[in-house]
Amino acid sequence: MPPQIPEFEVFRVLPGKVALITGGAQGIGKATASAFLKAGAKVVICDIQEEKGEEVAKELSALGEILFFKADISVEDEVAKLVSFVVEKFGQLDCAINNAALTPDSTPFEKMDVAYFNKLVGINLTGTALCIKYEMQQFIKQGNGGTIVNLASGAAYKPEPNMPAYVSTKHAIVGLTKQACLEGGPHGIRANALAPGAIYTAMIEDVLKAFGTTEEQFAPQISYLNRFGLPHEVAQAALWLSSPQSSYVTGMTMPIDGGFSVK
Repeated sequence: MPPQIPEFEVFRVLPGKVALITGGAQGIGKATASAFLKAGAKVVICDIQEEKGEEVAKELSALGEILFFKADISVEDEVAKLVSFVVEKFGQLDCAINNAALTPDSTPFEKMDVAYFNKLVGINLTGTALCIKYEMQQFIKQGNGGTIVNLASGAAYKPEPNMPAYVSTKHAIVGLTKQACLEGGPHGIRANALAPGAIYTAMIEDVLKAFGTTEEQFAPQISYLNRFGLPHEVAQAALWLSSPQSSYVTGMTMPIDGGFSVK
């Protein structure tokens, strides 16, 4: 059972803005799309799961204008088409949440699955870099700045057993974010990252199965709050980093992990 933490009120801090959210068909991506719509933004979600993505867009359409676009972010041409779709439909791009990622690997180095390692790197690292590339191109073309929020992980701070690929890519997301901060700054582009700990999603359920443990057993090991987080708690941080309220914040990786990074 997920923890019972009520969703928070969302204020209209993004009126007239357009947001792109990758990995929007479930979990943190879906929760972030909901928060951004409530904040007044128009939203495009992308995912490789077409049926789920369309269902989410239909479900959240009651909150505002939202569209779905199927894309594999590890394929450069598809990322280029994704950003073009956003601009074609809504005329601009203001906020990007690069959330798409694959489920962590589950074998130690000596038994590493090279094929899955490369696949995970292709989505988590190369895919995120491609998104940043085309998002920054659009921001620079518009000349009004923009915001990028990349999803790292608590695994960007600490290694985890049997996750060489996932841990490596999430460490790398922090580096990508710093690079985007450096190069985007002169153009008014802010780039930050979020590092969620154990957030109750379908992915964490897969991780628990891989570890052979339960939420009740695992939560005290990774959180001083002795619980998992919820997607809407991450979404609130993404919203703040994408809003004018964080106008002087860039290059930061923010832990959202119940204290995991200092445990």
